[in-house]
Amino acid sequence: MPLETLQPTDFVPLAQGIDRPEDVVVLADGRVFAAEHQCAVAQIHPDGSFTRMGPQSGAPNGINALPDGRILIANFGIYDGVPGPLELFDPATGTRNVLVAEVEGRALTSANYPLVDAGGTIWCANSTHAATWPEALDGRADGFLFALDPDGTARVVAEGLRFPNGLAFSADESALFCCETSAGRVVRFAIDRSGPRPVLGLPEPYGPQLGPLLAGPADPANPPAPEVMHNLGYTDGCGLDAEGNLWVTLPAANKIVAIRPDGSVVTIVHDTGHGIIDHPTNVAWGGPDLRDLYVGSIRANYVLKARSPVAGAPLAHQRG
Repeated sequence: MPLETLQPTDFVPLAQGIDRPEDVVVLADGRVFAAEHQCAVAQIHPDGSFTRMGPQSGAPNGINALPDGRILIANFGIYDGVPGPLELFDPATGTRNVLVAEVEGRALTSANYPLVDAGGTIWCANSTHAATWPEALDGRADGFLFALDPDGTARVVAEGLRFPNGLAFSADESALFCCETSAGRVVRFAIDRSGPRPVLGLPEPYGPQLGPLLAGPADPANPPAPEVMHNLGYTDGCGLDAEGNLWVTLPAANKIVAIRPDGSVVTIVHDTGHGIIDHPTNVAWGGPDLRDLYVGSIRANYVLKARSPVAGAPLAHQRG
């Protein structure tokens, strides 16, 4: 099925009043959860309402799920000036616990997005060790990826990255894609699974740079002109669809694109005036046919939903 362009008006706002819903995860049983700044996660109900769940701590950012329905939370603590560990939340009990607070002696300050493979290894990005996250958008290469193995071992698997952010696997889990926000691109790592623990090869650019970047830090009081913002290439989250297209969110541009397997790029949706697609940060698929598309945001006080032209590739917790 070919990729088709969506219009901003194809999206319906859900969970209006939610706070900083940076990411969405859909469980195998159909339950939908979003990151929420005032608690651990928010459950989004079929009627579009939501319920806050769990204690507040830091800034829940990327979220994902284990096959048993517990939810992984990458706590982007740097947003609030607090630690940023990888956490686990259990919707059944309401308990929220720290899984990883430091890796190889490095305290986590900005855990960003977690991803689980079929073998149970959890992969996660720590974006920066800058004092504040906007400082890290200058292109410094102080971010790293870490893995938490099923036996509880946490280890650095890639470093020297420029604000590593969203992650996605190839369909066969032979490669890991990573959005490098302050480089305006996606990189691809081959995964070597021949040894006792999976390891990553060297990063290679995947597709082109997705737009220009600012020459210096943005001044919130004097933002760039709209025609500049709408073309910026800062990448955030990514997700693979069932046809191998890698969808990438560009929050500053209010845009979602897809990198085809041949490396070409197609725009899925670009909001230059409707004000509906507002700083999109992640995509997630759910529903019986995996064509219910959800879009999270760091700025909007709602989650967006539309029908996707292509089904999403099932994540580990969505597979039968």
